[in-house]
Amino acid sequence: MTPSARDVARDAGTASLRALRATTGLWRRSIQARVVLGTMVLCSIVIGLLGWALLRQVADGLVDARTSVAVAEAQAGFENSQEELDASLVSATNTQSQVLSALIDNITSRSGSPRSYEVVLQGPLSANGKVGPDAGTRSSAEIEAAAIPASLTDAIARNTRTHWTYTRLELTGPTDAPPAVVVGTQLRLPTGNERYALYYLFSMSDQQRTLDLVGRALLSAGVALTFLVAGVAWLVTRQVVTPVRLARRIAERLAAGRLEERMHVRGEDDLARLGQSFNQMAASLQKQIRQLEELSRLQHRFVSDVSHELRTPITTVRLAADVLHDARGTFDPLTARSAELLQTQLDRFEALLADLLEISRFDAGAARLEIDQVDLVGIAYRVIDYYSSLAARQGVSLTVVSTGGSAVVEADVRRIERIARNLVVNAIHYSGAERVEILIAHDSDSAALAVRDFGVGLQPGESQLVFNRFWRADPARERTRGGTGLGLAISAEDAALHGGWLQAWGEPGKGAQFRLTLPLRAGDEVSRSPLPLVPRTHVPLGAVKL
Repeated sequence: MTPSARDVARDAGTASLRALRATTGLWRRSIQARVVLGTMVLCSIVIGLLGWALLRQVADGLVDARTSVAVAEAQAGFENSQEELDASLVSATNTQSQVLSALIDNITSRSGSPRSYEVVLQGPLSANGKVGPDAGTRSSAEIEAAAIPASLTDAIARNTRTHWTYTRLELTGPTDAPPAVVVGTQLRLPTGNERYALYYLFSMSDQQRTLDLVGRALLSAGVALTFLVAGVAWLVTRQVVTPVRLARRIAERLAAGRLEERMHVRGEDDLARLGQSFNQMAASLQKQIRQLEELSRLQHRFVSDVSHELRTPITTVRLAADVLHDARGTFDPLTARSAELLQTQLDRFEALLADLLEISRFDAGAARLEIDQVDLVGIAYRVIDYYSSLAARQGVSLTVVSTGGSAVVEADVRRIERIARNLVVNAIHYSGAERVEILIAHDSDSAALAVRDFGVGLQPGESQLVFNRFWRADPARERTRGGTGLGLAISAEDAALHGGWLQAWGEPGKGAQFRLTLPLRAGDEVSRSPLPLVPRTHVPLGAVKL
């Protein structure tokens, strides 16, 4: 195959594949297309079955009528031929040959013009009823020997009755072989015991043409009827599908925030009542969403105002607490312990206040990035260095696992490091694991940092809840740890601000993994992550343990 031929074949295959995909997509997306195509298929099957049954009846009628006429005409011809032979005084071989030839000519002349049948005379037959080796064949045309079925020849040789069957009128030369009825019997010469087999072959070409005409008419009518039914189905389904499509488009606009969109209602039928119900639902949703938006704005404003207003008094309280904490050595034990508790709770309160202020900035859309070149491997080592003493007190070993080299992204180093710190601190405090891994990988488009622990894990459904504000897996346990419940929510906002993902996986008793995925270039979208969300069970070689 030449290169051009291969290109043509490849283009044809591609075009066929595209057409198949387009048809499959249309079938999946369009109810109207499914109804119309289904109606066409069912209609084609029904019309095909009815057409086949009708064509069979017509064919049987034409064949039966032609067969009856052919057998009757052949029977009359046999009787006339035998009478002619009986009236002939055959005394010599040459005279016998002349008589038989004249017989064929007479029979042929009675067939009309054009001839309605052909004649074949075989014989004389041998003693066992077969055509002997010295026998000859006389016919009105050059007919192939295969035109006379062997079964008919055997039946005529056994008895003198008239027999008939179906065959094809095969003539010598490149001509068509139409179906035919062949009728045969024995003729006996008046002198001697010589017998001959005489066959009438009646062509059914007229019946075949009639049948072809009826078939073409049925096919044309069936195709026209199928497309007519498909058009009717398309018009009927359009009346139903059009309002549904309109409702879908309006629902999409409502989902996009255009809450004032409504359906146009006309009439009083079921679709009109559906449109009215849809509009009532949209109005109710609009009212509730407006109320929730107003409530959310009030809540965000309240959090922001309270957080800002608390900064001044908390600063004053902090100054007084620092004085008491520094002088706790001069107090009695109970007062000194109270000063320490006051210092601890003020630290916790300030952390909560800082988180609330950060959340309020996200809600107000005031959070901004300070883009720089950030190495995730360097961040991982800095976080481990910072929390190594805390991990040692908790009996947790920290490990960095990098697939090779640095993973540099364009990001806000403060926010990325805050995400890493939140994930590592949560793993140390709440996982109950003895080992925590920080995994780092990158490809040509994105980089990922994952924190993997081998502790208690997460219950089913908690992998989505962990990023909700103030959510706690075990509220009683976590309050003793001093957590605010905002760390992961802020981390998720930081990841989204970079155009990345922060995802969680966990199973009870198998630990959990939190994966941060970031684009290498600021402003790009993340399509995949170089690290799997469901972690591997083994520790890769080359891991650095601190």
